[in-house]
Amino acid sequence: MFKKVLIANRGEIAIRVIRACREMGIPNVAVYSDADRNSLHVMLADEAYHIGPAPSVESYLCIDKIISVAKRSGADAIHPGYGFLSENAAFARALKQAEITFIGPTPENIEAMGDKLASRELMKKAGVPTVPGTEGTVDSVEHAVEACKEIGYPVMIKASAGGGGKGIRVAHSEAELPSAFRACQSEGRNYFNDDRVFIERFIQNPKHIEVQVFGDKHGNVVHLFERECSVQRRHQKIIEESPSISVPDDVRKKMGDVAVRAASAIKYEGAGTIEFIFDNNSKEFFFMEMNTRLQVEHPITELVTGIDLVQEQITVAAGKELSFKQEDVTQKGHAIELRICAEDPVTMAPSPGKIRIYRAPQGAFVRMDGYAYSGYEIPIHYDPMIAKLCVWGNDRQECIKRLNRALMEFMMTGVKTNIVLHRNI
Repeated sequence: MFKKVLIANRGEIAIRVIRACREMGIPNVAVYSDADRNSLHVMLADEAYHIGPAPSVESYLCIDKIISVAKRSGADAIHPGYGFLSENAAFARALKQAEITFIGPTPENIEAMGDKLASRELMKKAGVPTVPGTEGTVDSVEHAVEACKEIGYPVMIKASAGGGGKGIRVAHSEAELPSAFRACQSEGRNYFNDDRVFIERFIQNPKHIEVQVFGDKHGNVVHLFERECSVQRRHQKIIEESPSISVPDDVRKKMGDVAVRAASAIKYEGAGTIEFIFDNNSKEFFFMEMNTRLQVEHPITELVTGIDLVQEQITVAAGKELSFKQEDVTQKGHAIELRICAEDPVTMAPSPGKIRIYRAPQGAFVRMDGYAYSGYEIPIHYDPMIAKLCVWGNDRQECIKRLNRALMEFMMTGVKTNIVLHRNI
């Protein structure tokens, strides 16, 4: 096992990994920027090192600084959390060269699934269903017009390197196509330095269903069932639940089998998620993308399966086999996660500032993953999510009742939050 683990992240996910390490008896190291000097993850870690100014490019995205801290602190493994460098193949490769273990997939895994178009073609070869669309990139409006005649409207235009809700446009007719195509190209160029786009049929009554998968260095791959993430704003999830009430049992089994096939096709190692778009009319499902990291919403899978995914990540990265087989994994009860964000519930604009009062809900089967506290100043530089409220129940009805009770107890003053929005939903 590892001598010491450095967490190359901040906020709630850094705390989640710190707790996993502590339960496993592994010393942990936090890193922090100027804006995070008073962050809870810095206070909870065994050791903490300053890595630069508030902007991510000068701190949490700075590979050289993170490796330098790992060497100074004696950390022989790094957990990237999610976001920042978690899906950066260059980072994973740099750690390998520095003889530091990356607690995540191989650089080859990350590269194989990092390009939406390339991963789509790879999945087609593996027999994984994909949404009907163009075979390759579309390089002009004229090309797009011809392609859409065959695909049929409405269509979804996607940036090949897109993610996080960026580089996606829908065109319902040929008249809407030129502006949507150019906007998608522009976002791809501006956000990802890659203006390649492709086009798919737009599923009009969709559900966003993802399957948690796990692989080890010995060729074992299993799934831990699905999560539904259909409630979103600006193409970003705000509510997730497991199991999905939209997916019939026979489709659920098939979806899990296909997810394992997809991960096995690239000899996947570690925690990952296969995302499907589910047609609620036909009950068909199609591959969208694979996230080669731990998901924000992993706690609800932990609640319904009883498996600690972060501890499993660490043991698998250390070279051990998965601690469970497919037949050992079962879904019990129902779990829902709400992302609590410091943002205006109407405009969705971030609401940084000082928290005056913070009182998190408690009680049986209520889990809070967060980093806020009374008096904490939320920085403007990072994602506005400050906590995840996760609740478990024997069934969905019990889970929702418990969730409503928890939301009524949740108090945060001094900044605007989406707690009221969640109550209304």
